[in-house]
Amino acid sequence: MMETEGSVLQSTEVRRKARVAEYIELTKPRLTMLSVLTTLAGFYMGTRGDLEIGLLVHTLIGTFMVGGGCGALNMFVEREHDSLMRRTMTRPLPSGKLHPIEALIFGLILAIGGIAYLALAANMLTAVLAAITIVSYVMFYTPMKRLSTLNTVVGGIPGALPPVIGWAAVRGSIDVDAAVLFGILFCWQMPHFLALAWMYRHDYERAGYKMLTVVDPNGGSTSRQILIYTAALLPVSLIPTTLNLAGALYFFGALVLGLVFLALGIMLAVTRKNKHAKYLFYYSLLYLPILLLLMALGRI
Repeated sequence: MMETEGSVLQSTEVRRKARVAEYIELTKPRLTMLSVLTTLAGFYMGTRGDLEIGLLVHTLIGTFMVGGGCGALNMFVEREHDSLMRRTMTRPLPSGKLHPIEALIFGLILAIGGIAYLALAANMLTAVLAAITIVSYVMFYTPMKRLSTLNTVVGGIPGALPPVIGWAAVRGSIDVDAAVLFGILFCWQMPHFLALAWMYRHDYERAGYKMLTVVDPNGGSTSRQILIYTAALLPVSLIPTTLNLAGALYFFGALVLGLVFLALGIMLAVTRKNKHAKYLFYYSLLYLPILLLLMALGRI
């Protein structure tokens, strides 16, 4: 009898942990943590004097809530399409692990709660930027994936706002410096997501998404877009030095990182092979945190 009760308790605990894991997956944790990282960078670069640890923690919590809410609402809207893609069919909704209404409520609580949290714990400007992030991601980018190849460009806007949120939290305003951080993130996202879209172009086509890589089967237009944005990222990433945000260490580090990024973009444009899209994608995952670290270390 005791063994049976113990087995039931153990089974309940396993189910509870699995359910928690499913809710965490709804937040798209890797993408959301990237937003938190770039928010941290924006906050740090915008700080004058001593770092306000309490305000920083509140800003990061609010950003995580907003990012997690975007992820959950995105999965709610795209649940049927996710079931058609090998990459996404095991997500909580298409796999049936969670009910759609659970994801909707969870996403709304996080999104609205994140906006309110930032308004109370940071300032109204960060809350407005958070609201713009949610609206542009969920109401514009998400449905546009089935309507227009411009969806990646539109999706670059909410993806580039987190460092601006961090900057606004500590400064209470937005200036040219914050716009440069936005520009770096925006230019970085395009080759990053286009490389991913090239790797999974058949998956996207199966799901009915109108990605550039789907309507551009030979990869010519996709390659040009990748080259344009990797080439643009190089000078944009050097602007912090001209604005006295960062010094020589950052300048030369950003220059080397950008040249490698551009070289990988050229390689993909020439070969248009999946393996070179993977090289570009995985390098982009290394590029951004290293660039932000160099920026922090070289801050003036």
